[in-house]
Amino acid sequence: MTVHAGDSLPDIALKTLSEGLQTHFASSLFAGQKVVVFGVPGAFTPTCSARHLPGFVDHLAEFSELGVQVFCMAVNDPFVMQAWGREQKVPPALQLVSDGNAELTRYWGLELDASASGMGTRCRRFAMYIEHRVIKHVAIEEPGQFEVSSAEAMLAWLKR
Repeated sequence: MTVHAGDSLPDIALKTLSEGLQTHFASSLFAGQKVVVFGVPGAFTPTCSARHLPGFVDHLAEFSELGVQVFCMAVNDPFVMQAWGREQKVPPALQLVSDGNAELTRYWGLELDASASGMGTRCRRFAMYIEHRVIKHVAIEEPGQFEVSSAEAMLAWLKR
């Protein structure tokens, strides 16, 4: 399967470390709200740390003004995601979630084989807008690109 606008969210578990190790199902974590989820190949990786995550941090107030919650997802364990969030000074309003076993990534058809770099299965860079558990817009980057999944691109889509 490849993710498309109109798809509903599955009951696949994601992990956070907000108050101890927590399990959340995608279908309920993003329920009843407007959400932007952006996926990155990996915490602490160059483009993810220098541009992708910082862009969403910088524009978080604009998303909030639109009534949109922001989540960042990666195929990293929740402890790595928490450490990355601290290092990047991510405010609590931007939630970092772990798809550590790449279950949601695979379900959406967004897996990236980074074995040549010693990183195994990762998530392709993407951003999507979800409203009440239904995907309304999805922007998937070509390998090595960073254009359509930026905070600026998602804000432009939301404000169109």
